[in-house]
Amino acid sequence: MSSFTAAPEESRGHRLVDAHGRTIRDMRLSITDRCNFRCTYCIGTGVRFAPKGTLLRTDEFARVARLATELGVQKIRLTGGEPTLHPDLLEIVASIREACDASVALITNGSLLTPATLAALRAAGLARITISLDTLRPERFSSITRSLSGPAAVLSAIEHSIAAGLGPVKVNAVLLRGVNDDEAADLADLARRLAIEVRFIEYMPLDSSGAWNASLWVSAAETRQAISRTHPLREVAPDDPSSTARVFEFADGAPGRVGFIAPVSSPFCGACSRIRITADGMVRPCLFSHDEFSLRELLRGGGTDMELREFLCDAAWNKQAGHGITSAGFRQPLRVMSAIGG
Repeated sequence: MSSFTAAPEESRGHRLVDAHGRTIRDMRLSITDRCNFRCTYCIGTGVRFAPKGTLLRTDEFARVARLATELGVQKIRLTGGEPTLHPDLLEIVASIREACDASVALITNGSLLTPATLAALRAAGLARITISLDTLRPERFSSITRSLSGPAAVLSAIEHSIAAGLGPVKVNAVLLRGVNDDEAADLADLARRLAIEVRFIEYMPLDSSGAWNASLWVSAAETRQAISRTHPLREVAPDDPSSTARVFEFADGAPGRVGFIAPVSSPFCGACSRIRITADGMVRPCLFSHDEFSLRELLRGGGTDMELREFLCDAAWNKQAGHGITSAGFRQPLRVMSAIGG
């Protein structure tokens, strides 16, 4: 476990702020590092998952969520790995909703979602869902995800999520040059057809091999231009000043929106309001942190609520000013995205 600088006494144990003046209101809570996909930009074939005994339990997820909301967190996003692989997903959602009044959402690849599962998640208290989909072409889907699923299953999950009332449904896509970057307009068409928001996320250095290939990177500006050639876009004001996405609507008035998340070309670190808890109970103040802090030790060592709140405040205080992806001294995190939590 890394050491940290304690937060000031006036905030310690009372609210989540960092040393750069940012207030933490959003938590990414990973419930598993396991995934049924092996996306080429994320998990390599040799990745080993954490022993199950090191992962947090349902009651621990609920306790962390409750303490975080007591410190000002308003939104909790359950991530993985692939969270729908967790056998106790429904119980986790229900326990968190019983423990606190934060909005609970789910980020998933959608491959395992069924109408029955979605109805049960809604009944358990899930508010919203985000689904990842990088390509609409079956052969590309197989090549990118290295899975037995396909885009038809994910598209069905998107439509069923809309029908289940888990909206506004959002779809995340990562474009890779020479792989699927020619599908930007096709994915934007999906937003128009289903009246949802499709968000394009720039390819980031979070692969398991540590061999991020910048030549595969496609900038948000380039993607926006490609879409605009087919569907002219008009930017809309952000719903939240700390939003990671620049959002556009279609100039012809068609339903749906497209968003662009550009951590490489246009970092949004200055307004970041997030903190992350990994499935094995480590607090990561930033997606690209090299320091992480073991909340699990305190959870399982008899820590009181006040001690845990103070720990979370201290960890948040140590959030770095920015990730510096484009700086000469940037070092890729040792953990892959699936082990951190998307």
